[in-house]
This record gives sequence, structure tokens and C-alpha cells, in this order.
Amino acid sequence: MPEHSIHLTPTGPPETIIGPYDAEALSALSEALEAGAPDKKIRVAEVVGRWPRFLDGWVAMGQLADGPVEAYAYFRVGYHRGLDTLRAAGWKGSGYVRWSEETNRGFLRSLLGLHRAAAAIGEADEQERCAQFLMQLDPSGVPDDE
Repeated sequence: MPEHSIHLTPTGPPETIIGPYDAEALSALSEALEAGAPDKKIRVAEVVGRWPRFLDGWVAMGQLADGPVEAYAYFRVGYHRGLDTLRAAGWKGSGYVRWSEETNRGFLRSLLGLHRAAAAIGEADEQERCAQFLMQLDPSGVPDDE
């Protein structure tokens, strides 16, 4: 994945934008998500296995999980892979990662999914940390319907 520079804003912290994903990975995930119910999760897992740094694949696995513990695990992997991806894009541990940038959404969806899965399994501390981190990354908010 190509590196992208951090954008300094005149009104606040720097903003990091994750670079675009491989077009083949995007296409493969789209096709996998169109598969019928019995095969969909298997096909998405194949995409994740081929492109383990592709955050949207981890989000899809979390959304297809059989219960909140499994979802928590997938979203946590997406979150940690996302931190690696952000660092590779120049993120230094602070600053904005905005929802308005489509390429940032895989990371933000992973964090939101982790927040929700933590709530579902009663891990209140993690739920709160995720909520605070989401607000720090994009104070304008991540859509609730995600």
C-alpha cells in the first residue's frame, strides 16, 4: 500500500488518510459478499487470507460472525491491522482520521465494531475506550447505521 502524507490543517491536529486498497481485493470482497449465505463467510475469509491487511475484509468477517465473541475477535484484528496501516500512512498516534475519507472507513468501522462487540460481551472499559477514540479521530462522528 503506498504511503500518504499527513495533512496539516490550519485549524487543528494533523489528518491522516489511509491509501487506497488494491482494486483486486476490493473486487474480490464485493464478489464474496454477493455469495449465498452458506458460502459468504468462507469466501470472505478467503479474501482476508489473501489480503490480511485489507481492513474492509476484517469488518465483513466481524459482520458475518456467529455471535459477539467471534465478532469481537474479528473487529479487534481489524483494529490492530488498522493501527499498523495508519502508522504506515504517517500517523503518529494522534490527529484526525476522518470518516469523510472513504479509505479510512475500514479502520473506523473496525473500531466501531469493536466498540459494539465489547458492549455485547459486557466489556465496559473497552467499549468506553473505543467510543472515546472514535470521537478523537473524527469529532464530527461516524454514522450510527454503520
